Amino acid sequence: MTEPTHRFSVAPMMDWTDRHCRFFHRGLTRHALLYTEMVTAEAILHGNRDRLLGFDPAEHPVALQLGGSDPAKLAVAARIGEDMGYREINLNVGCPSDRVQEGRFGACLMAEPDLVARCVSAMANAVSIPVTVKCRIGIDDQDAEEDFRRFIDTVAAGGCRHFIVHARKAWLQGLSPKENREIPPLDYARVYRLKAERPDLTIVINGGIDSLDACDEHLRHVDGVMLGRAAYHDPYLLAGVDRRFFGATLEPITRCAALERLIPAIERQIANGGRLNNISRHVLGLYHGRPRGRLFRRILSEQGQRPGAGAEVLMKAIAAAEGESAIVLSPAAE
Repeated sequence: MTEPTHRFSVAPMMDWTDRHCRFFHRGLTRHALLYTEMVTAEAILHGNRDRLLGFDPAEHPVALQLGGSDPAKLAVAARIGEDMGYREINLNVGCPSDRVQEGRFGACLMAEPDLVARCVSAMANAVSIPVTVKCRIGIDDQDAEEDFRRFIDTVAAGGCRHFIVHARKAWLQGLSPKENREIPPLDYARVYRLKAERPDLTIVINGGIDSLDACDEHLRHVDGVMLGRAAYHDPYLLAGVDRRFFGATLEPITRCAALERLIPAIERQIANGGRLNNISRHVLGLYHGRPRGRLFRRILSEQGQRPGAGAEVLMKAIAAAEGESAIVLSPAAE
């Protein structure tokens, strides 16, 4: 099994990067590294593992992001993740939500680098795949550059060689998770300096990156880029990733073909008691900026949630977006 490349990846995002989202994204890019939503070690040890961790092999390369702070439990969860076929185990040390803090994981762990190092060491000893850490550049008043370096060096000494750095500090009190993604200023230069000072580490930059041109600029300074909301809200930008960053020669998949690829998955989902919206909600941005993109979104949003809605709704939305037929919405939909 080859180690996944971190040159371009799509961020783990709660409630968004589930198995349906990842399957859709994989249709747009063969090479980008995809991540699960964060799953706590406790949930893996005591919950429904197939529901929490199951994925289609077509999603590869895919990494599992864990949340937790107990080295022994994280080690067991990491081993389970490896046994289920994940290519990498990532420890979340960046989420600032109150719920995550109450569980003593996420960004609050940046105040405990020795504990993070023990967690990383336990996981690395339990698996043969890479163990990585996703963190911030600081938290609260502990945000001096020397604090950041101390955290990285301590965790690296525990065996972590790959760091994904969201180039903002996190305020653990006073800001919501959404505000923590927008209000603290970005400091890309700090991440660049980390890579310059620690060339032996793989450093991936994250936070506020919204275009492939911006990715090119970052890749002059670090080993990889991770996109989050930009890739989710405008997913067709992923269709340009393989040629631009991985040397692929094939023409990018069309929007229409990427959606048609989902039809068998939709039929399986509905046959198993699921709903069209479980999958279609992830594709709403595919025609972002296109002339009929709003009509595409309206059809899926309004008709995709109705009981009994199936692949025919997606086909109707495709036809509308591609201008293949005149779609007349009911007065209520208007």
